[in-house]
Amino acid sequence: MMSTFPAGDSTVASRQGRYFLRALRSVGYGVVAGLCIALIRQQPVWTTVLYSMCIALACWFFIDSGRLLVSARVTDGRQRPGWPGWGWMTGIVLIGGCLGLLSGTLLGDMLTGEHTPILSGNEDVRHMLADLLLVLLPALIITYFFNARSTIADREAAVQAAQRQAAESRLRLLEAQLEPHMFFNTLANLHVLIGLDPPRAQAMLDQLITFLRATLNGSRATEHPLRAELARTRDYLSLMQVRMEDRLRVHFDLPDTLAEVPVPPLLLQPLVENAIKHGLEPSVRGGRIEVTAAREGDILTLKVRDTGVGLGHRVAKGTSFGLQQVRERLATLYGERASLSLTAASDADGGTLAVIRMPMN
Repeated sequence: MMSTFPAGDSTVASRQGRYFLRALRSVGYGVVAGLCIALIRQQPVWTTVLYSMCIALACWFFIDSGRLLVSARVTDGRQRPGWPGWGWMTGIVLIGGCLGLLSGTLLGDMLTGEHTPILSGNEDVRHMLADLLLVLLPALIITYFFNARSTIADREAAVQAAQRQAAESRLRLLEAQLEPHMFFNTLANLHVLIGLDPPRAQAMLDQLITFLRATLNGSRATEHPLRAELARTRDYLSLMQVRMEDRLRVHFDLPDTLAEVPVPPLLLQPLVENAIKHGLEPSVRGGRIEVTAAREGDILTLKVRDTGVGLGHRVAKGTSFGLQQVRERLATLYGERASLSLTAASDADGGTLAVIRMPMN
């Protein structure tokens, strides 16, 4: 007739809400029990249900309050908060059930104006034991049910927490691998330029220093606004323009409504780097890189398009390290809800189109 499961609440308001929710559930159990008793014993429905509700509410009060009081004193690090263990709970249910039966019956008498024999000592002992059994047996069953459900919920929460921690660790590992990859590729480009054009190499080095100062601190965050991601991508392309000059042209398209959408850091830079290395560098005339963002329902679409040699004419295949890292990060964060595709551009300018689709948070 009462709900006595332990609650692992994180705030006072949540604990109070769950406490009174258990009271309402107990009243509901009392209504069901009262209807069953009235049907079996052929008693008046209204008064039987009223007494049953009063007893259920009183049992909930004594058992749940006793559980909270005892658990505050005996709970240790090995036990679930709010649950003192079955040894204590058995005694709490027995004592709380007896007190609930007596006080609930008294409350029912006060509301109906009747005088129940159990309070005057004139009731048949077998009848009194039957009433007590009707209280204690459901109380033990319901206590067991909610304790088992809470145990399962705690274990599921622990598994989910472990999975989240593993995913976060994997994500940080992927990001830690991606940042040095970008940095070393940039240094390799700088090394080539030093032998060809020292003044431009100096300018590129200055741009690299500015780029690293602006981006390394931000890359430690788990996410940042889309405008920040495009700003970092723009900085990287500015760095590459020092080396490629007029062979690299850039266009960005970010709607104002999407500027503050949170995205993982270093999401676009590997795609841009891939477009330059495999699309524009093999082309004598270079080309254009377009970075755009759009919303399709609840999906954020990010596109990096180049007008380079295209997928079918790539000479240096490479290891696709950056693309693989982006795919793994998307899978870790969003599972099957996110994707990265690489296709040939369909218009006359040719080139390659990389598209990221991910849910908007």
